[in-house]
Amino acid sequence: MSLKIRLARAGAKKRPFYRIVVADVRAPRDGRFIEKLGTYNPLLPKDHAQRVVIDQERVKYWLGHGAQPTDRVHRFLDAAGLLKREPRLNPQKGQWGKKRTEREEARAAAAKQAEEEAAAAAAEPEEAAAPADEEATAPAPESEAGDSAEAASA
Repeated sequence: MSLKIRLARAGAKKRPFYRIVVADVRAPRDGRFIEKLGTYNPLLPKDHAQRVVIDQERVKYWLGHGAQPTDRVHRFLDAAGLLKREPRLNPQKGQWGKKRTEREEARAAAAKQAEEEAAAAAAEPEEAAAPADEEATAPAPESEAGDSAEAASA
């Protein structure tokens, strides 16, 4: 008989409450169990004393008889100091998929190109403004054609 220490759901709809039980692996989740070892109330704050209540002596007994805890119960037992849980390593968990990576690279390349164009556009008016300043400070030469046009209209 293979045994599991697992959660059995109780409580009303949208108000979960779990019993920590030892059960045969073939028994239904909320069905037949061998012994109740504690409770878990996820609605309580994480630092509340009644959130997870475990009978440590009975847990040790069942672990000694070969009962395997589920992942969630293993977390509870690790927090209580009964078992040591190794953290799971998944280095790809936070990485983007192939399409998202391509989109981000394209977006970064477009942003870099736009930045370069803006820098070039900002440099051009400065160069164009320098000769324009020289022309504005120099006196404009009077043309002879302009004088004759004024005389003809008078």
